[in-house]
Amino acid sequence: MKKIVGVLLACVVGITVLGGWNIDEVEAAKKNDEITIYLVRHGKTFFNTTGQVQGFADSPLTDKGISQAKKLGTGLKNIKFDLAYSSDLGRQRNTAKLILAKSGNAKTELLEHDGFKEWNYGGYEGKTNEEMWTPVFEKNGFKMDEEWSDYGKLVEKIGDEGIANSIAENDPLKAAETYDEITTRGQAAMNKVIKDAKKQKAKNVMIVSSGSMIPTLLELIAPGEYDGETIDNCSVTTLKYKAGKYSVKKIGDMQYVE
Repeated sequence: MKKIVGVLLACVVGITVLGGWNIDEVEAAKKNDEITIYLVRHGKTFFNTTGQVQGFADSPLTDKGISQAKKLGTGLKNIKFDLAYSSDLGRQRNTAKLILAKSGNAKTELLEHDGFKEWNYGGYEGKTNEEMWTPVFEKNGFKMDEEWSDYGKLVEKIGDEGIANSIAENDPLKAAETYDEITTRGQAAMNKVIKDAKKQKAKNVMIVSSGSMIPTLLELIAPGEYDGETIDNCSVTTLKYKAGKYSVKKIGDMQYVE
């Protein structure tokens, strides 16, 4: 009886639980299992400025894009990034390096994964946005203009899947990715991040990706959370990962750049 009373008393006051841990230690362990992911769009590029299609094709950061990345790095200077990722696209890699340097994380190794590349637009790469997008808009009863006024309606009607598959279908070279191809590599990339983070007990992870791929990643890991918010250059989308689930905290945050 004394043993039973002793165990009950210990549990009540938070001294003993299974495995010899106290309650505070268990709660701390649960908290430490949380991973914060900073999902960043690269800085402004030459193709962003000229209105050219930019997927697997690349163009350099402009002076504004470099400035955006530096400002973002300064804004994130109090965060220690345990892991950092981009793809091998120069605009993503260089943005990531600038952020790491300015945030005091220059020693953090930058890892690369193809899953974070922008969508591959095949034969449309380098051509004008109008040339690729006008057929997609018109087929669905909308108009393509400089303000992208009907884009939200287009997404609502056919979604990212419909858009990606329409571009792939229209591509004269038949080299553009289908939605299944895009999501397969995107999911593999996120799985790798979580695996690495758990192995290294990482708390903060930075990923630099692109404007179409970021919403795709969000839909993969937190379906329904993305609702058409603008993903501007060097915006930050903040995620939390815990106990096998993602939660979205902020989407397209521009506070550090503006």
